[in-house]
Amino acid sequence: MTNHFLYGTAYYYEYLPSHRLDEDIKMMKATNINVVRIGESTWSTYEPQEGVFDFSKLDKVVNAMGEANIDVIIGTPTYAIPTWMAKKYPEVMLTDKSGKRQYGARQIIDFTQPTFRFLAERIIRKMVARTANKSNIIGFQVDNETKHFNTSSNNVYIAFQKWLKKKFNSNLDQLNHAYGLDYWSNRINAWDDFPPINSTINGSLGSAFEEFQRTLVTDYLQWQSDIIENYKQPNQFVTNNFDLEWRNQSFGLNPDVNIFDTSKVLTDTAIDIYHPTQDHLTGTEIAFGGDIARSTKDKPYIVMETEAQAFRKWVPYPGQLRLQAYSHIASGARMVEYWHWHSIHNSFETYWKGLLSHDFKPNPIYNEAKQIGSELKKIGNHFTNTAKQNKVAIVVSNESLTSVDWFPFSEHTSG
Repeated sequence: MTNHFLYGTAYYYEYLPSHRLDEDIKMMKATNINVVRIGESTWSTYEPQEGVFDFSKLDKVVNAMGEANIDVIIGTPTYAIPTWMAKKYPEVMLTDKSGKRQYGARQIIDFTQPTFRFLAERIIRKMVARTANKSNIIGFQVDNETKHFNTSSNNVYIAFQKWLKKKFNSNLDQLNHAYGLDYWSNRINAWDDFPPINSTINGSLGSAFEEFQRTLVTDYLQWQSDIIENYKQPNQFVTNNFDLEWRNQSFGLNPDVNIFDTSKVLTDTAIDIYHPTQDHLTGTEIAFGGDIARSTKDKPYIVMETEAQAFRKWVPYPGQLRLQAYSHIASGARMVEYWHWHSIHNSFETYWKGLLSHDFKPNPIYNEAKQIGSELKKIGNHFTNTAKQNKVAIVVSNESLTSVDWFPFSEHTSG
């Protein structure tokens, strides 16, 4: 990791409606942006057909950023698969409680599936081998906001039984007693009779399955991290951008990944922190996310994504972007990176505004980011190795959250 404070943005050259890389870099330099994350969303660009690779756009961005003295974080592009993969290998598609998912969205693959692992490993190795020796590559992000996505295909079902056998030394009496499976005749008397897990009414067995699903995330990111370890330089980090529970706007612990266990297989912890703005921003959203991230390794952490101009109706007040940046720093962040540089012109996230609007022109948020960047250029080095002396601790756990989700005290949703 570099010694200077990292201030940056996610950058998607592949999405741009025009070739404006040089102009973007010029505007970034004016804002004192010194790092970009690239590559995590564009597998189909880099491998348009199976086994046919085209890294020309990746190379162009890495080289151009290097010439401008802008650092780069490479993301492995495994959370959104190409169309050819879904068509030729339908077995890679996610099976969850709703059944077999159809192609279209991101994060709809079974990341435990052997064919997917083979194809993912191939592109990871090619991307990392191609970029690891570049002087401006400071780290790698494995996958993107990884969770278990309720994966429950047959191979996951079989693996869960193996996990239970190990946990209970293959003793079904112990398993039945621990989970209260005599209730409603749910008792399992032979491993061959193990019931479908997605339809269970037993909260203990269901919670155990969710605990197991979270271990799959840890194993998956460990697998990717081990691949990268074969190529990366000693000073390059490996991380994943954990996210908080956003579905009900609690911005609390994510129920679908154990951030404490999974962070152990990464060199550094990164987190995506999104939150309300204007009068709805309480400060606890940023502070909680920061405290969670910092607590995983007891050291400064990376904010890999946070909102820039607007998320739907969340348009910040003048000066609020600056307030948010220093709130991250006060919680122990040694990097703040916006999602994202330019607003998406089509597809799904057109409403999610970047530092630049759709016209690519300077705007109040861009100008405020320029002010922040100018300040951090002068004082940012003081914030790269901070430590907090907390007098109060809050104990949180995925297991407790899962149990409350199964048996809520009131009208309660996850997070």
